[in-house]
Amino acid sequence: MSAAAALEPCTGDALIVVDVQNDFLPGGALAVPAGDAVIGPLNAILESFARRGLAIFATRDWHPLDHCSFKAQGGPWPPHCIAGSRGAAFPESLRLPPDTRVLSKAVERGRDAYSGFQGTELAQQLRALGCRRVFVAGLATDYCVRATALDALSAGFATVVLSDAVRAVDARPGDGERALLEVASRGAVLAPTQQILA
Repeated sequence: MSAAAALEPCTGDALIVVDVQNDFLPGGALAVPAGDAVIGPLNAILESFARRGLAIFATRDWHPLDHCSFKAQGGPWPPHCIAGSRGAAFPESLRLPPDTRVLSKAVERGRDAYSGFQGTELAQQLRALGCRRVFVAGLATDYCVRATALDALSAGFATVVLSDAVRAVDARPGDGERALLEVASRGAVLAPTQQILA
């Protein structure tokens, strides 16, 4: 079997779209450089998963006004992704199918959550659907994508990170690349969407 064939989405697979929200896109409150570049490859993989009837999850930050990650509360970030706000919404250009399972995270004032598994029922839902492998993409490589991929591996799921459908904050130059190397060293496969869709 070729590498491309081995990565073709099939029964037992799920797609996890991590935090592709307006506040993380250009012009948003906490914009990831070139964050909107993930939307094209994500739409292609979303269409592929939807056509095959495979599970699609989308995580989102859904913060209270006084969330502990905000600078006013001593955290590192400006206010972003306030629950119910336009900044917390998914962009209209992201073509999430109607049956996408949306999971909100970091919803409590005093608790942060970078991983889509933290404080959600993502692992339980994946297992209930019989999923054994997850494809992870979105924002940002060095924070929520990294944490979600590592938790997926820890939970026992084979994990593929879509390398052209992630972008990094790079607070320190190279953080994004280091995050990808870390998840690969833990057992994740790094692959571009073109290889998945080949």
